[in-house]
Amino acid sequence: MPIFAYTARETATGREIRNTVEAASEQAAIAALLNRNLLVVELKEKLTKRGQTKGGKVALADIVVFTRQLATMIDAGITIIQSLQALADQTSNKVMRDTVRDICSRVEAGESFSEALARHPKSFNRLYVAMVGAGEKGGLLAEILSRLATYLENMERLRKKVKTALMYPTTVSVVAIVITIFLLVRVIPTFKEVYSGFGAKLPAPTEFMIGISEIVKHYLLYLVIAAGLGVWGWLFYIKTPNGRAFWDGQRIKLPIFGQIAHKICLARFTHTFSSLVRSGVPILEVLNIVSQTVGNVVIEKAIKASASDIERGEGISAALSKHPVFPTMVVRMLSAGEQTGNIDTMLERVANFLDEEIETTLSGLMSLIEPLLIVFLGVVIGSMVVCMFLPIFNLANVVSGGK
Repeated sequence: MPIFAYTARETATGREIRNTVEAASEQAAIAALLNRNLLVVELKEKLTKRGQTKGGKVALADIVVFTRQLATMIDAGITIIQSLQALADQTSNKVMRDTVRDICSRVEAGESFSEALARHPKSFNRLYVAMVGAGEKGGLLAEILSRLATYLENMERLRKKVKTALMYPTTVSVVAIVITIFLLVRVIPTFKEVYSGFGAKLPAPTEFMIGISEIVKHYLLYLVIAAGLGVWGWLFYIKTPNGRAFWDGQRIKLPIFGQIAHKICLARFTHTFSSLVRSGVPILEVLNIVSQTVGNVVIEKAIKASASDIERGEGISAALSKHPVFPTMVVRMLSAGEQTGNIDTMLERVANFLDEEIETTLSGLMSLIEPLLIVFLGVVIGSMVVCMFLPIFNLANVVSGGK
C-alpha cells in the first residue's frame, strides 16, 4: 500500500503537522486526514519498500503506559483511532509518538490494529501482536490490553529487581579492580625501592607481589586492551547461534545465579503461556510464540520439540515432561489444568509462585552479597598489604642479612 508524506494544519488550532499516512490512493489519504480534522496543504507519495517502517525501539516502560492508557480509553467507549491520536499527542517520547502516529495512519487506511502493530517489531513483539489479534477477533480488545499491560508491568518489575540486585556487586567489583590496580602501580613500587636498599632476600610472597606489580606497571595498557578484547570476543561469541546455545545451557546450571536465571525463564514461560491461552490463541501458535519470548535457547528448543509432540496428539504435560528443563511442579500443575480445563489458571498460579520464589531468592542474595563482598575485598587487599609488610615484621633479620 502506498505511503504519502503530507503537510497539514489542524482545523481547530491551525498547528502545522508533517507526517506520513498509508492509503490505497491519494483520495483515500486525503479522506483519512480529513477524518482526523486535518486540512491538507501538501501531499506527495513516498517511495519506500513495502512494509518498511521508520523509528527505533520503544522502551518497555513506554509500552506499558501506552497499553494501560489505550485499554482504559477503549473501555470508556472511545474509538481506536481517537485513542491513538490522543496518545500520540500527549506522549513526550519522539520515537513513541512517531510509532503511534504511524500505527494510527495504518488503521485509518484499513489495516487492523494488530497488523499495524506488526509493522513495528522492534517495539511490539509477537506476543503483543498475537494477544491484540485475539482480542480483535473476540471483541475483547480492552480486556486483552488490560491483561497485556499487567503482564508487561510484571515483567518490567522483575527486570528492575534483577538489575538492582546485580548493580551493587558490579559496582563494588569495579571499585575493587581499580583499587587493586592503583596499589600495584603506585604503592607497591614504593615499597620495592625501600626494600632494595636492604640488599637482603625478601620473603617469597613479597617477591611474588613485586613481580606482579612490575608486570602490571609496564604492561598495563596491553593488559587493559587484552581484557577489553576478551570481553568483546565473549560477547560476540554468545551472540552467535553456537555461542548462545552454549551459554544458555551453562548459565542455568550455575550455583545460585543459575537457579535465578532458570526461574526467570520459567516465570516468563508460564506468564506468557497463561496470557495467550486466556486470550483464545490456538495452543500450537501459543507454543510457537512462547518459544521465541522465553529468552533461553535450551528451553526454546524444548518447547518446539514439545509442540511437535502435541501436534501429533500428545498431551501438553506429557510432552513437556520429556524435557528436564521443566520442573515436576510445572508439569503436574499443567496436567491438573488439562484434566480440569483450567490450564490458564494453573499456569498463572505457577507463575505467581515462581515470582515469589525469585523475589525471595533475590532478597536473600542481596543480604548475602554484602558480607561476601566485604570478605572478598578484605582477602584481596589484605593479602597485598600483608605481603608488602612481611619484611617489616622481620626487619631485624632482613637488615642483618643485608649486612
